[in-house]
Amino acid sequence: MARPIHAVSLWLGAAISGAMLAIALLSLVWTPYPPTAIDIVHRLALPSARHWLGTDPIGRDIASMLMAGARNSLLVALIALAVGAGLGVPLGALAAARRGWVDELVMRGSDLAFAFPALLTAVMIAALAGPGAGNAMLAIGLFAAPVFARLTRGAALGVWPRDFVLAARTAGRGNTTITLLHVLPNIAGVLIVQATIQFALAILAEAGLSYVGLGTQPPQPSWGRMLADAQTYIFTAPRLAIFPGLAISLTVLGLNLLGDGLRDLLDPRLRRAR
Repeated sequence: MARPIHAVSLWLGAAISGAMLAIALLSLVWTPYPPTAIDIVHRLALPSARHWLGTDPIGRDIASMLMAGARNSLLVALIALAVGAGLGVPLGALAAARRGWVDELVMRGSDLAFAFPALLTAVMIAALAGPGAGNAMLAIGLFAAPVFARLTRGAALGVWPRDFVLAARTAGRGNTTITLLHVLPNIAGVLIVQATIQFALAILAEAGLSYVGLGTQPPQPSWGRMLADAQTYIFTAPRLAIFPGLAISLTVLGLNLLGDGLRDLLDPRLRRAR
């Protein structure tokens, strides 16, 4: 019997994402070389037993930089995701619970936030506080917040008319209690799936911000910074761009597959259709 497509997507995405997470955690305690160590004598070395993926123009070990870059990129994306969900989910739940002018205020605020993409927000923050990983986290998180707010509001509005919510109202429970005990648990699956998608988008955004110099700053390695440094050598040493590009692509692919698998697994309508 063939394995369901969603199961293949889920396990493949989990395997890729888990491997990237393992590499990031391993870099906390071990890398083949110190990621920022310079060895001019072996600059632009080809992949070998000494340097598994070669070295960059100033002799830094590419494998070590990729491992450390995984740690930095995933950390920035994770904190940005926490900022976005931490702001967006409560606001969306509040809008669905209170409706009226509160709902209108939250939704119009979301529309306003959508007018400022992460890059533009990062530029404005950098103009005030300077570039850096912390400002990149804030910019990406602020852009993700309205996504979570709209999703939470839409999903919660579908739960509020349900019989068990009406029974809770009859029992005298307030909006906050109902939201925490009944609404959020019933939309948790939708939020988890969206979180995996936003995590992938946050990694792309972090790489883009680092590429233009607004994200993780040297000498700390970053996949986006590695791509920016490689553009001068794109024809003479294309591996400098290929390896970080593959790392970004694989991580985003794994998270997207994981999100698709979770969506199919948690959505009862899709389970019945299969």
